[in-house]
Amino acid sequence: MIAAMPTASHSPWRHLPNAISMLRVALVLPIGWLLLHRNWSVALALVAVAGVSDGLDGFLARHYGWQSRLGGMLDAIADKLLLICCFVILAWLGEVPIWLAAIVCGRDLVIALGALSWRLLIGRIDPHPSLLSKACTLMQIVYLLAVLLALIRWPVPVSWPFAWAVAVLCVASGLDYVIRWSRRAWRVGHGV
Repeated sequence: MIAAMPTASHSPWRHLPNAISMLRVALVLPIGWLLLHRNWSVALALVAVAGVSDGLDGFLARHYGWQSRLGGMLDAIADKLLLICCFVILAWLGEVPIWLAAIVCGRDLVIALGALSWRLLIGRIDPHPSLLSKACTLMQIVYLLAVLLALIRWPVPVSWPFAWAVAVLCVASGLDYVIRWSRRAWRVGHGV
């Protein structure tokens, strides 16, 4: 008799996406240290691993039905910690424009404050990143990889177009979050 395959919720692998997100959180400190010490090549490798793991954990969660509220929060926290760390340190070292780091951090601050306000005033929040937000995260990772490749003297496309793409996507996705969640809050407040 053939044993039945375990359902997604009972699979021993169901926590793998969360573990991958935790790995990304664990990479933040080593990446920050490497950037501060200008060890560009190893930092590049770890940022690439973090970028691939960001796509991998989402794919596994969706494909196998291993999504969880905790996983959504871990994924968002891992992304924000990694990207803010990289942008702040690289801006401090003069390798990334300060205005761009301010836009990236400002967007994430607005989103975090909005989520905290929702939690305090309305209740539980379930993170559901939009396609615009996912595109923003992807472009930030691509930009960081381009900057690090340039710092180790590999021939890469000029990073300025990537910088402007990051800025535009950050502003657009930040506004999108504010508008969408403000509408939801209005509907909750008015019982719609």
